[in-house]
Amino acid sequence: MQHNLQDLLGAITTLRVVGETDRTITMLTDDSRKVGEGAMFVAVRGVNVDGHSFIPTLSERHPAAIVVETMPDSLYEGVTYIQVANSAIALGQLASQWYGNPSRKLRLVGVTGTNGKTTTATLIYEMARLGGHKAGLLSTVCNYVDDLAVPAKQTTPDALTINKLLHDMVEAGCEYAAMEVSSHAADQHRIAGLHFAGGVFTNLTRDHLDYHKTFDAYLAAKKSFFDMLPADAFAITNIDDKVGEVMLQNTRAKKLTYSLRSLADFRCKIVESHLDGTLMSINDNEVNVLFTGKFNAYNLTAVYGASIMLGWEKEDVLRRMSLLVPVAGRFQTIKSPTGVTAIVDYAHTPDAVVNVLEAIREVIGQNGNIITVVGAGGNRDKGKRPIMAREAALRSDRLILTSDNPRFEEPDDILADMREGVKDTELASRTLVNADRREAIRMAYALATKGDVILIAGKGHEDYQEIKGVKHHFDDREVVKEVFGLS
Repeated sequence: MQHNLQDLLGAITTLRVVGETDRTITMLTDDSRKVGEGAMFVAVRGVNVDGHSFIPTLSERHPAAIVVETMPDSLYEGVTYIQVANSAIALGQLASQWYGNPSRKLRLVGVTGTNGKTTTATLIYEMARLGGHKAGLLSTVCNYVDDLAVPAKQTTPDALTINKLLHDMVEAGCEYAAMEVSSHAADQHRIAGLHFAGGVFTNLTRDHLDYHKTFDAYLAAKKSFFDMLPADAFAITNIDDKVGEVMLQNTRAKKLTYSLRSLADFRCKIVESHLDGTLMSINDNEVNVLFTGKFNAYNLTAVYGASIMLGWEKEDVLRRMSLLVPVAGRFQTIKSPTGVTAIVDYAHTPDAVVNVLEAIREVIGQNGNIITVVGAGGNRDKGKRPIMAREAALRSDRLILTSDNPRFEEPDDILADMREGVKDTELASRTLVNADRREAIRMAYALATKGDVILIAGKGHEDYQEIKGVKHHFDDREVVKEVFGLS
């Protein structure tokens, strides 16, 4: 694939161009190691590395063009220099142009928020496919080009990868696409240049403060996604969330709301709830779904709203919803021969843990105990650790604190932070600690009797534990089956 530089420049706003513009570009990259003859290198100022610092190393690689925010003191002969205000935004716009603006050839729906992004985006993708449409998905768990799985390395990939995947979706005949939009991706302009048909906001609670530093900065990153939506798009927000309406304050898109508590464009009520499903009423239409808990009712109401806004018929939308199945590692239930139920869930924030535990209690009432196994990731927001432990302890009959992905931290240090949240006598009396996650799950099963529920939270779909930079195979679902004697 190659393009004329003049055509690429039409996608961005330039401050200054030095050099020939009628020339062929053979590749587009922000990775200096990939630069070859005829390449366009975009010098992006990243979180840890500034692409401008690599420009002096490119003289022997013969790039055709270099995009910068600050012009270098000395310019290579035969290279075109393009100065822009923000090279990260320019990269997104150039990536879209490079791949033929694929987002404009799809009905692309973005989903942002703290919890529920993966489930909501995945279910929108599944709804399209259940309607006989080809569709694509960009998510934490896995990316899909129609039914072809492409492993996901991060929640929202870089701009070049996003546009390559969207291009592949167009080539595969996809009509629709759904994608998770992380706060990191919005803040780093990885979605610049994309055309969204719609956006969905799930909720906002404490997360990623190791990156954003303040809750307000985290909120602003999420909100920036809706600020960029075009006037012909739709924007659906959860008005039961305290910042739900704030998200849409400055959007040009058509504003719509969903709720479980008040009047909204899409209104849901839980009629009956079980561990393996729920009878819901959405806008006075009842539907049985294979999902449990209020948090899933919110996700499904958002999915319903997006489906209606994509133009699908109400009766068909309800039929498809009844056929949906839970996303891998999201409230996945496994039953033991002894009558104990394990639930594996990705919940890794205080709010997500609360949602899952309250969903379990809603269903079982006082007819069984809840035993929770949970840890916290290393080298991430330390402030949420004691909060998560306390919220889990308050809603569990027994709590076992264990290791998650310690990364480069010592597991015992992470557990010490979590134990700060359960110091008072009552909570401490029902809290156990075991840094070995496999043994912690065994311990939970040893404590359980018929009718009890074991929640194993934090890792969900992940099939590894990251320790000192090495990913070791570890899958909560496999371990549960092994402990239950099912494997």
